[in-house]
Parts: sequence; structure tokens; C-alpha cells
Amino acid sequence: MRRTSPQAPEDGQGRGDPPGDLRSVLVTSVLNLEPLDEDLFRGRHYWIPTSQRLFGGQIVGQALVAAAKSVSEDVHVHSLHCYFVRAGDPKVPVLYQVERTRTGTSFSVRSVKAVQHGKPIFICQASFQQAQPSPVQHQCSMPTVPPPEELLDHEALIAQYLRDPNLHEKYRVGLNRIAAQEVPIEIKMVNPPTLNNLQNREPNQMFWVRARGHIGEGDIKIHCCVAAYISDYAFLGTALLPHHYQHKVRFMASLDHSMWFHAPFRADHWMLYECKSPWAGGSRALVHGQLWRRDGVLAVSCSQEGVIRVKPRVSESKL
Repeated sequence: MRRTSPQAPEDGQGRGDPPGDLRSVLVTSVLNLEPLDEDLFRGRHYWIPTSQRLFGGQIVGQALVAAAKSVSEDVHVHSLHCYFVRAGDPKVPVLYQVERTRTGTSFSVRSVKAVQHGKPIFICQASFQQAQPSPVQHQCSMPTVPPPEELLDHEALIAQYLRDPNLHEKYRVGLNRIAAQEVPIEIKMVNPPTLNNLQNREPNQMFWVRARGHIGEGDIKIHCCVAAYISDYAFLGTALLPHHYQHKVRFMASLDHSMWFHAPFRADHWMLYECKSPWAGGSRALVHGQLWRRDGVLAVSCSQEGVIRVKPRVSESKL
């Protein structure tokens, strides 16, 4: 535990600032909502998971964009709490309706409803705060891990797996399908598993993550919206790590998602995502996450509960 100050991210903690034509697709496309009326927006889709359901992080990020457009520039989100109530349809856009629940001197609350086919698929409440310095400050310590420059990116790691001549064909098909997806974030796993140690894994994982492309200093609000998108990626899957060997996923989906924003950060700079699952049961699982800046500052905390339904996996060699 150490005392902290929510200072701005260090300039040298990530890539330099490239030209504007390399701007992140998360900003130019995914999180670029179309205004239809006051507090009414339309969002479109960029990446659809293999489940053919809308990616939960996209809905959370777009909802936060909509909420942020209804508050003044001098307040910033400090928490949001969401429920996924219906599966999202990737074939149609999403409408986001914002309700200005409360606008106070220090805190403001916005409620957001995401709608498709005339029915809500997602509801969210976000709270915004004016900056208020306080001498009461502390945080836990960031885990000690190799820097991202020393680790393989997601594509290189998959390519390494695929080069194994003994890899079972069904895993080869799955890895090729993952490699073909155009995910707008970059990932570098810390301690990635080998094909020989899939059986005895704990329900926790860590990976470096950042948005693809350039976002720049800009408004911290857009970095929070990008972090909301990032926070749902591979999050619930943490709970499955000890069980992959015995069980095959029949259905998995997020039920709720909460985030707390602690300090300024840049989502286009590498951050360490530390994910843990303390509990699973009753076809549900709970996961907690922390996003750390490279300089050791805790930037964001996350929690999520999801539904996981499985069936026994036919016993066979992984190789």
C-alpha cells in the first residue's frame, strides 16, 4: 500500500504521437456516435465476436460516450454501473437514450438506455465529478511483470502456437479464426500458457493492452470511453481458465459490468490489465480487474458477473 497522487500519465510511458492519419479506429469509428436529437444517439459496429453477438465492451463504451456528451467539460466520469438485459443484434445499429438524472455542484448522474428493435438491450448509470483534491490518498502496489517490449503480441503468440506440428486440428481452426479477427486493440500476454500446461491454471491472468492507433492527449473522457471498450475484452474468460480442460463452453455472456476511474491515463499507451476471478458457481462467475499505468499508478478498477454454461469436454489429447 502506498500513497499516491492522481498525476497525469508520464509522457514516456508509451508510443510517441504519430501523425493524425493513424488515429485509432476506436475513436474515429466505434465510439463516434451519430447525434439524432438532444440526448439521443446512434452507434454502429466495427468488430463482431465469433459468437455473432454484439461485443459488450462496445456497448459500454458507446453508452459512456453518450452520457459524456450530456455533461459539462469540467466534470469527468468516476464510476459506471451497467446491466446487459438482452443480446445485441449485430445486424442493426444501437440507439442510446440519455436521461439527465441529476446535475449537482460536485457530482452529476446520467442514465443511459441502449435500444434495438424497440426494446432495451442494456442499461447504465454513470456518475461524473468535478476535480476535488484530497490529502486522503493511497493505492495497492502494481504487480512486477516484464515490460510489453519483452513480450510477444497476440498475433505472434498465435503464430507460435500454429507452428507446432503436433497441435490438434480443432485448436488450429480456432486459433486461425481468432487470428483473422480485426480487433481494434493490441494485447501482450504475461506468462502465456504453453500447450502442455493448460490443465493446472489458476483463475487469473495479466496482459498489457492498448488501443490500436493514435488517440493523443485530448479529453480524458474519450480515454475513459476507450478503456470501457477495452475492459470487457477476455475479462469473463478469466473464470474459465481452470476449467477449459474439463469443460467446453456452451454459452457465455456478461450480466453486469462496473468500472471506477481513479487517475488520468492514455488508452493508446500500454496499460497492464490484471484480472482475477474469486468465485464461480450456479452457472455464474465473478471477475475483478485493475488497469495499471506503466508508472505504477492504478488508473481503473473493474468488476463483472457473467453467465457461463458448459458441457463436458470429450477426453482427448491437446496435442
